[in-house]
Amino acid sequence: MKRMLLKLLTFLSVASLLVSHSQSAVSSVDLGSEWLKVAVVNLKPGQSPISIAINEMSKRKSPALVAFHESTRLLGEEASGIIARYPHRVYSQLRDMIGKPFKQVKHLIDSLYLPFNVVEDSRGAVSFKIDENNNFSVEELLAMVLSYAVNLVDTHAKLAVKDFVISVPPYFGQAERKGLMQAAELAGMNVLSLVNEHSGAALQYGIDKDFSNESRHVVFYDMGATTTYAALVYFSAYNAKVYGKTVSVNQFQVKDVRWDAELGGQNMELRLVEYFADEFNKQVGNGVDVRKSPKAMAKLKKQVKRTKEILSANTMAPISVESLYVDIDFRSSITRQKFEELCEDLWERSLVPLREVLNYSGLKMDEIYAVELIGGGTRVPKLQAKLQEYLGRTELDRHLDADEAIVLGASLLAANLSDGIKLNRKLGMVDGSSYGFVVELDGPELQKDESTRQLLAPRMKKLPSKMFRSIIHAKDFEVSLAYESEDLLPPGATSPVFAKYAVSGLAEASEKYSSRNLSSPIKANLHFSLSRSGVLSLDRADAVIEITEWVEVPKKNLIVENVASSSPNISAETAAQNMTVEANENLQSESGTSSASNSTAEELSASNSSAEEPSKTELLTEKRLKKRTFRVPLKIVEKTVGPGASLSKEALVDAEAKLEELDKKDADRRRTAELKNNLEGYIYATKEKFETSEDYEKVSTSEERQSFVEKLDEAQEWLYTDGEDATAKEFQERLDVLKAIGDPVFFRFKELTARPASVEHAQKYLGQLQQIVNDWETNKPWLPKDRTDEVLKDSETFKSWLDEKENDQKKTSGFSKPAFTSEEVYEKILKLQDKINSINRIPKPKPKPEKKPKKNETESSAEDAMDSSTTCEKNNTENDKPAYESDGSVTKDSSSTSEKNNAENDKPASESDGLAKEKIDPQPEVHDEL
Repeated sequence: MKRMLLKLLTFLSVASLLVSHSQSAVSSVDLGSEWLKVAVVNLKPGQSPISIAINEMSKRKSPALVAFHESTRLLGEEASGIIARYPHRVYSQLRDMIGKPFKQVKHLIDSLYLPFNVVEDSRGAVSFKIDENNNFSVEELLAMVLSYAVNLVDTHAKLAVKDFVISVPPYFGQAERKGLMQAAELAGMNVLSLVNEHSGAALQYGIDKDFSNESRHVVFYDMGATTTYAALVYFSAYNAKVYGKTVSVNQFQVKDVRWDAELGGQNMELRLVEYFADEFNKQVGNGVDVRKSPKAMAKLKKQVKRTKEILSANTMAPISVESLYVDIDFRSSITRQKFEELCEDLWERSLVPLREVLNYSGLKMDEIYAVELIGGGTRVPKLQAKLQEYLGRTELDRHLDADEAIVLGASLLAANLSDGIKLNRKLGMVDGSSYGFVVELDGPELQKDESTRQLLAPRMKKLPSKMFRSIIHAKDFEVSLAYESEDLLPPGATSPVFAKYAVSGLAEASEKYSSRNLSSPIKANLHFSLSRSGVLSLDRADAVIEITEWVEVPKKNLIVENVASSSPNISAETAAQNMTVEANENLQSESGTSSASNSTAEELSASNSSAEEPSKTELLTEKRLKKRTFRVPLKIVEKTVGPGASLSKEALVDAEAKLEELDKKDADRRRTAELKNNLEGYIYATKEKFETSEDYEKVSTSEERQSFVEKLDEAQEWLYTDGEDATAKEFQERLDVLKAIGDPVFFRFKELTARPASVEHAQKYLGQLQQIVNDWETNKPWLPKDRTDEVLKDSETFKSWLDEKENDQKKTSGFSKPAFTSEEVYEKILKLQDKINSINRIPKPKPKPEKKPKKNETESSAEDAMDSSTTCEKNNTENDKPAYESDGSVTKDSSSTSEKNNAENDKPASESDGLAKEKIDPQPEVHDEL
């Protein structure tokens, strides 16, 4: 077990994260029936490494909605804003419709009073009819919701994020998981993995804990909007070697998970909806049934959700809906006790997943360390009381954020699976498949028995895994993948079979090799994979043919002549061993069947030919039986049909084109809305400035202001009439016209205060400049005089320019263009400052070395002779050293040193060091040798 967990080790961390130099970020999405949450792992300095991405309303969770209204697509909060007025145009519950047959989705829609116009597509799945020309599949609508999540991530991270991990409920089957992967692909996501929701919660739970002293069993109980499940997870630790040190590594393994896919907080809300609908019908009378009005039911459901939230904290809650039906208001109230009575049967159902997971585990109640509650539905007091009663505990564990635990845990997995982020804190993770799988084979001459139906992966098989199956057969056949038990199928599944493949090429291979001497019957090898996302697939198939043939091989007992004379170090026995050929070879294709033996024979032939010339060795061969194995790849074609079938390649291309067109329209709409707001804001801000400040009279004439205000009024009137349907270009053109009139006025208004301030700053700086030059003369006398004089000259020029411009400005009207601007003043100040700084950086020159007093000729000759002797001894000592010194450096060649010294000694007296002017007797001899 430890070895298996070590191979599956997932490195996770929150406290210490490292990233490569390139900008890198990953994200996770918790996709629910009603809401979606998004977490981002982004390692920018100053930011939390893992954070929740907020939406445009600064909320940490967003509605999982998509709407179409007046040829405009709305997502998230925008779609939520029109759900009460246009419930037939706002599409919800999309996660629970993916991979489901039409009848299942139609039942769900009707039970939730959703007025969607749906039709059945060619696969038997649901298709939403938006208008006469547009139909969208569930995958396409879900892709729009996921694209909204991508935009939230990109806005939050301030860079484009492509890598995602998406959480899914444990009951998701193969059709649901494949459909969600396709929707993510359409949304532009690179899905690193799907992760079961309970595994995400377990990651968040265990990342900051230490299990080295105590292992524990923890149950994660989650009740969301539409589903409920309980998962048993075992946390422990084991020792591992890291860089030669033994460290304790935490780990967890999902032992079991049980669920009720049709029980959640939404069931409680529907009980309230039915209760208040009956009450409203009684109040109105006359045979009115509010259930027949989609708008009324949408309003009632929206208010009921708030009422249920109030009941979680209070014993009584009111409800008030204005104009619920035909302008009739509805007001009522309900107590918590009445609410609990309405949901009496739901409380018992809520215990079933927990009871099943504990019964199958065989654990006693006191062996459960904690029961962690997650999901919004677990906030209901009655549910908590029922759980406490069943578990025999006074308190339940709520250490995790009920809304964000899953998405935060999934983000840790995303960071671990990414290439750009390294996590230091370790937590081993072993998740398992929620369903068991079998493989069924069908084809000519295949009898239905145990060999054609085999268990491929038992329930809770670890993720990911590879499987292999072999069948003795010589004809093409079909492979079906199915759930292990018909008693445990995904919600809405009508058949245990979820995938079919046609395997061809086996009959052709059998016919081709049937005439050969087969050593065993032809068989087909099937290779399956169960991915980290829980998706089972047939990856490849091979036909395996084993043939036994007589072949010529070198004889073991060879007659070798003159071996000792030609190659005394090689014995005849060794030569015979080198010429032995293995009998059993695995060859990938027919073309390569004899490559190994041929290469061996060629090597032997080459070696023998080289030896034959001097020794004339005679090589003998013999016939031996040789076994050869051929592996022929077989063709696999998926033939899955029905609601579980994925979108075809043609459908995917068509869907991508439709989504790209919608994305472009959305971008144009946002751009248009932005420019419209800019124009509207400019009009109102400009009018307010003219009305609240009298200083504009100093920089503009009354006629100029009046004309400008008339232009503003004209643009405002156009904005709310013809401008309602204007394009982004028209809004920009209107804004540019107004700015061309207003910007000069606002510039002159700004210069009223900015220009005097710049002049004052310049005069102050010029006054300090003379002191700066005086300090240079005192403290830095080495500075060039011409440079300091240049500064003084520039300052005088600047002062003259400033005086001249001030005089010109006094003669200039406030309604005209200024004679000079504050920006010009600051530019001249900066140029002068740059020149001063460059002079300040001139370093102090180094002092010149003093000359030594000249010695007389006698002392000079004696000292010169002594230096020559010392130099000779030094050179002799160095020549005795090895080439490489003890410190690893390489010394120079002594001969080159001697030649250099001889060359220097051969110089004439005029080229010597000048110590002696007369010719000196060359004594001793050794001096000349240098």
